Amino acid sequence: NIMFGCNNFCTYCIVPYVRGRERSREPKDIIREIEKLVEDGVVEIMLLGQNVNSYGKNLEQPMSFAELLREVEKIEGLKRIRFMTSHPKDLSDELIQVMKESKKICRHLHLPMQAGSTRILKAMNRCYTKEQYLELADKIRREIPDMALTTDIMVGFPGETAKDVEETIDVIKKVQYDNAFTFIYSMRTGTPAANMEQVPEVEVKRNFDKVLKTVQETARERVARYQGQVMDALVEEVNENDPTLVTGRLSNNTLVHFPGDASLIGQIVDVSLDVCHGFYYMGHRV
Repeated sequence: NIMFGCNNFCTYCIVPYVRGRERSREPKDIIREIEKLVEDGVVEIMLLGQNVNSYGKNLEQPMSFAELLREVEKIEGLKRIRFMTSHPKDLSDELIQVMKESKKICRHLHLPMQAGSTRILKAMNRCYTKEQYLELADKIRREIPDMALTTDIMVGFPGETAKDVEETIDVIKKVQYDNAFTFIYSMRTGTPAANMEQVPEVEVKRNFDKVLKTVQETARERVARYQGQVMDALVEEVNENDPTLVTGRLSNNTLVHFPGDASLIGQIVDVSLDVCHGFYYMGHRV
């Protein structure tokens, strides 16, 4: 964790009420903790916050998230840096530049969309429009062509119509996500959205299926483009379904399963991506 709490007050979310306002940790404490982890053999770290892009604003000596990443990158022995979650309204050109120039920041960015309809985004209090989101996604892909983009998509927010869902599907097709966490709106007591007009369950289910189908179709094409390539994978575990295999994670967050044993866990190895199975690969060590 590099920060706690949230200042955004999305109308469907209870986090700001239960965890309080944003509080950033001192950079020296974060760096010291990571250095200790690296000394213990850790090669990849994940920087966590409800909205990491607003890191550092409440520090006595303000520091941007991009500046923090520059400092983390200097840590010797650290091989990979990940972070989440990035709120689209706060993702700066400075951060894009740092990611572009970095040798350690993974080629994966989680950029929650929630909805593709500007009308619904306004009702959610997300503070960006469909057009602004698409412009940001386009800028990221333009500056860092090999960046994998994933997202969160909510279906069934109060007041959502079939037209709004088509707007969301339009964004999915234009951005071409590598993966997406697609879920149905769940009412949280105490949030403004709980008092809004809820969408009938049968309608939500129908719309969810349409959105999920689009995500699966577009993501499958994106992930499959790596087939036949050799990429480095961090071995995370022995495969739970087949003990003769291990599971590794590519820089772009895609999983690959290949022959190996527990001695490889924690190592970064070169793997040939032989066969794509939708959201993961089967491969072999090179």
